[in-house]
Amino acid sequence: MKNKILIKIESLLLLLTIGFFMSAFVSIEKDSDKNLVKTSTWYIAGPVLENQETINRVRQEKGIIKVTAKDNPVGEIELNVLITDSNSNDGAPTNLSNDAKFVSITYKSSHLIKLQAREGNNEGTGCVHGGSHPRVDLKASPKEFTTIKIPWPDFKQDGLPDGKILNIHNLCKFNFVNYNPVSGAFLEIKSVIIK
Repeated sequence: MKNKILIKIESLLLLLTIGFFMSAFVSIEKDSDKNLVKTSTWYIAGPVLENQETINRVRQEKGIIKVTAKDNPVGEIELNVLITDSNSNDGAPTNLSNDAKFVSITYKSSHLIKLQAREGNNEGTGCVHGGSHPRVDLKASPKEFTTIKIPWPDFKQDGLPDGKILNIHNLCKFNFVNYNPVSGAFLEIKSVIIK
């Protein structure tokens, strides 16, 4: 009788242990697919109607990032988000796993946007202004949201075919840049997910 009870207890403990590890695995799986629109603070610079506080309030309430150029804008508009959230626009770089293959972005934009993937310094300790900016183009999609998957090798320094390829083991943030905004130019982002 005692042996049967011990076997049942051991079986129950085994099932609980398996369940615990399975839930941890599912949690890790979900973390790798986190949406930076939902999880991270966004920063803005340039001639836009919205300020950082407004952008992040709308992001938290409606799950979307929205920026609109002012009338007669002067200068570029730069919207950015750190890969690992920080209490400032600069923070430690993120070392993505070799399993990370691309970034998926769902957006709507009135104009061409340059998406820069900013790398950290050579020491791998900081994301200060400057440094490497491998980038790709996000084509205008003014009428409907578009989802694109961008493999890491597509990010090249200055967007050039022979430019240096992005180092995903020293990745700081994504910059969404409109270099030549016009009055009313807009960008809306529903998701930025690293897969």
